[in-house]
Amino acid sequence: MNQTRTFLIFALLAVGYLLFMAWEKDYGPQPQAAVASSSTAATPAIADGSVPGATASSAVANVPANTAPGTPNEASAQLITLSSDVLRLTVDTRGGSVVRSELLTYPSVPATKKTPDPAPVRLLDDEQAQYFVAQSGLVSNQGSAPDHRAVFQAAQSSYALTQGQDELKVDLSWQNEAGLKVTKTYVLKRGSFVVGMDQKIENGSGNAWQGNAYEQLQRVAPAQQKSWWQNFSDPSSHSFYGAAWYSPEDKLATLPFADFAKKPLNHAITGGWASMLQHYFFVAWIPQAQDANTYSTSVINPDTAQPIYLIRAVGPSLNVAPGQSLTTASRLYIGPKLQGTLDQVAPGLDLTTNYGMLTVVAQPLHWLLSKLHAISGNWGVAIILLVLLLKAALWKLTAAQFRSGAKMRKLQPRVNALKERYGDDKMKMQQAMMELYKKEKVNPMSGCLPVLITMPVFFGLYRVLMESVELRHSPFFGWIHDLSAPDPFFVLPVIYILVMLATQWLSPSAAGMDPAQQKMMKVMPVVFGFMFLFFPAGLVLYWVVNGLTSLAQQWLITRSVERAEENAKAA
Repeated sequence: MNQTRTFLIFALLAVGYLLFMAWEKDYGPQPQAAVASSSTAATPAIADGSVPGATASSAVANVPANTAPGTPNEASAQLITLSSDVLRLTVDTRGGSVVRSELLTYPSVPATKKTPDPAPVRLLDDEQAQYFVAQSGLVSNQGSAPDHRAVFQAAQSSYALTQGQDELKVDLSWQNEAGLKVTKTYVLKRGSFVVGMDQKIENGSGNAWQGNAYEQLQRVAPAQQKSWWQNFSDPSSHSFYGAAWYSPEDKLATLPFADFAKKPLNHAITGGWASMLQHYFFVAWIPQAQDANTYSTSVINPDTAQPIYLIRAVGPSLNVAPGQSLTTASRLYIGPKLQGTLDQVAPGLDLTTNYGMLTVVAQPLHWLLSKLHAISGNWGVAIILLVLLLKAALWKLTAAQFRSGAKMRKLQPRVNALKERYGDDKMKMQQAMMELYKKEKVNPMSGCLPVLITMPVFFGLYRVLMESVELRHSPFFGWIHDLSAPDPFFVLPVIYILVMLATQWLSPSAAGMDPAQQKMMKVMPVVFGFMFLFFPAGLVLYWVVNGLTSLAQQWLITRSVERAEENAKAA
């Protein structure tokens, strides 16, 4: 199998894979109305006095639903700002919910001369079109408790980490007439995307208090691209969007927005977490590892044009005697999918970079790419070094492929003579070719093994380059200022086309191929080069370097085969 056909196998599989994902986004199953079991969260239980029981299982069905995004707050509620060096959070005192989050070290677009200081990425957002909020609260069957609709009080409207300060604590307080007081405390630390959240319950009443703490994420589904071509060419359209949760037993599980109504979650997990994932970034509630939480999903307002998707964790029963206090703790991660560091925050959090079935290949490749970046200081150089290492590891396998190709190229005049002799009798033609290959000790199938080995490596690396937030807005050299965006001047795609044309010239023509197929083979590098105009520059850089190294290896081996034949004739 010659190098051009090997490339076409890769390219056609890649294109088929991308086209399938694009088709699924436009024409695949869409969210349906929620069934009764998945819409129970929309039934108010606290506001009308019919409070839930104090066990996690009963609390799940009675935690109140959110009011629709854009609903005006009462006059007593306000927005307060909490800022660290990497996060700026907007907290609504209604429920103490985090309704906006800005990642200060991640600009929304690359900096340019026109926009030297672009706005940071906003992950959580209370705007209706991008609605995405993190909420928490308490539910109880012993009188009232502050859920995510209760109005808290804050001492001031703005809090910020000051110079020399490593930790910022902000208290929000709520108290009822019976003497129950709840203090919700947010903790931000310097350099960290992890936000601590404690709820201290002080029972100043004359009766025991019993209830549950819960945390939840609510968001609308991101707007879909309008055309299949936009879905095909946009890297973010190939990433997973939806809910995800982790358990030590089952590891990572995911639920796309389209399946929320059909496959609602209701499961008890100890030592897990619940999240909403998207391209490059995610938000996750991480309860205390020793607590058994009941995880559930639901769809709010399923019959509207913009339903809200919810994932929730309800903690175990809490009991506070009169005059006593109790504090629950959880953490909220709001930030990038930084591989190699997230498992230090919570077990399994690294899996939020969802490589799917390619995880077993992609994670080691990402680790190796990160190590090469640590050495080179440039992600583009790291990609080049990774290709060279892979080529070195597979040198003997690919050398056998190219050596066979070089011998087949020398045999091409004799193959053409066989075509003329046998004409349209393809069976005799194939038999004669097999005899010729056997006599000359040429194995036309020697290229299959390298393809089978390198194919999962290619697709794994493809996922790494598409999903790695480290490459987002990362410059290479010269005109390439963002490896996650297309080459602005199309230089890499053009180089790629030239490399593949040169590869075709060195490769033998496939025996038995009719003129129409031969023309198609010649056109294919240009077709795929055109498609690469819209691929991320980092991925095209991989293809270019891979093609150049393959071309160099093929040329060297072809020359060595020719010299060996010349020496044999001279002797």
